Amino acid sequence: MGDSYTATIEVAADAKRAFDAINDVSGWWGRITGSTAAVGDEFVYIVPGLHYSGFRVVDRVPESTIAWQVTGSFVDFADDKSEWTGTTVRFDIEETPGGARVVFTHEGLAPEIECYDVCSSAWRMFIVGSLKSFIETGRGAPYEFTGAEELTEAEHSELHREAAASARAV
Repeated sequence: MGDSYTATIEVAADAKRAFDAINDVSGWWGRITGSTAAVGDEFVYIVPGLHYSGFRVVDRVPESTIAWQVTGSFVDFADDKSEWTGTTVRFDIEETPGGARVVFTHEGLAPEIECYDVCSSAWRMFIVGSLKSFIETGRGAPYEFTGAEELTEAEHSELHREAAASARAV
């Protein structure tokens, strides 16, 4: 797709293990507030001072498909701070002879938007590096915040409320 970023990984694990690992967002991307357990669930991912996104699970077929719609976003370095809002993050999983193939697509993350270079590079690092490792070994390389970047539960909850309010406005 010309209007999306896509990355494909082949993993030495079955589709169930890939599906379960993708849904454990904290294990490969970073800390979240909320849930990815069912369609309709919502969660927030935050990089303090740089980026936050609120997501709603819009598709979840065990061992096959996961899709999260971005309900609210803030990208600090872009002129349009909400350019992720309304986009969708998808994972399509299929069994292969050696394990599984995961096709990651961020629908709407297009080359013409300002954050494309930075955001696609970050996705590549997390999908091709961290998620692949997490699926195969149980060890990912999620972004972790410490010191001044570390958010308290109350701060995470407040950002979750802000993203939910933004979602209602969409």
